[in-house]
Amino acid sequence: MQTHIEPAKMPQPANLLGTWRRFGAVGPVYEIISTGDELPGGDRLMRIRVVETGEELDYRLAEILDDPRER
Repeated sequence: MQTHIEPAKMPQPANLLGTWRRFGAVGPVYEIISTGDELPGGDRLMRIRVVETGEELDYRLAEILDDPRER
């Protein structure tokens, strides 16, 4: 699913660092660990770490915002 978020409404990426989210309703938990490059259209890549595997990967900010927060 492609999500478009107006740049003015997008949260500051730095404010998400150290927070936890989950891929969808039942997917694995990940931690947002750093900001990455800005992409065309106002989106941004963020570096995340999947808790279960320790794998680090780049993930679009718009997709992060679609994922539920983990408590």
